[in-house]
Amino acid sequence: MAETSRINILANKSAELRLSVLEMVAAAKKGHIGGAYSCLDILVTLYYGGILRYDPADPFWPLRDRFILSKGHSGSALFAVLADLGFFDSSELARYCCNGSILGGHPDRKVPGIEADTGSLGHGLGIGAGMALAAKMDGADYRVFVLVGDGECNEGSVWEALVFAASHQLSNLTLIVDRNRQCVLDFTEDCAPLDPLGERLASFGWEVEEVDGHSFQELLTAFEPKPSSARPRAIVANTIKGKGVSFMEKVLKWHHSVPNAEELVIARAELAAKMPAQ
Repeated sequence: MAETSRINILANKSAELRLSVLEMVAAAKKGHIGGAYSCLDILVTLYYGGILRYDPADPFWPLRDRFILSKGHSGSALFAVLADLGFFDSSELARYCCNGSILGGHPDRKVPGIEADTGSLGHGLGIGAGMALAAKMDGADYRVFVLVGDGECNEGSVWEALVFAASHQLSNLTLIVDRNRQCVLDFTEDCAPLDPLGERLASFGWEVEEVDGHSFQELLTAFEPKPSSARPRAIVANTIKGKGVSFMEKVLKWHHSVPNAEELVIARAELAAKMPAQ
């Protein structure tokens, strides 16, 4: 497949899944849509770009690559991806955050395709480091990817896991930071500055790369296996919170807000315009 065609397929899929997330949040009248949209292009690249090795018919296939969404409040994005790929019936999306649904506000291992319960921030990288170490000890060749939020990086446990992974030379571990520069009610650099984030990660013994988190080409290149190295890899993905819907982008209220009727019409139209004609 030509690279341009591959990128177009990923872009179309991303617009389609953004619409799914919008409908989930609107129906449930709850959800963290801003952060879901900032990381969705990353998820699409991993799952549809030929990066992750997985089998929807066998979610616990021993040779699968492991992906952990540590910023669990963005679970709606991952649920939309997993349903689209056939890990579970897509009709379940309409019951997001409803009583009796398998889909709550955060990832849960009762959902096929979910590797770890997350949502209490700061734990995903430690869990992923343990999985990566287990693979090394077992002689297995699966890779482990962990996506954290940049606001989440204020949790001390993230930095403890960084030290652990580097000291154990977990070259099969990749950390992805969703660097949208916003947290719950503020901008990260105005409350607990992280810059220079890349330099900080490198100082802990990680190989670091910084990319545009909405460029499928840059993401694909960053996620491809690199020449042998003893160091774990960190990818700082610069993103926009609320990406894809004009009135949500970089606006703090969309960390956890629900579109009203008028906003819903606008958001649907903007996302539909990004999708190919049916």
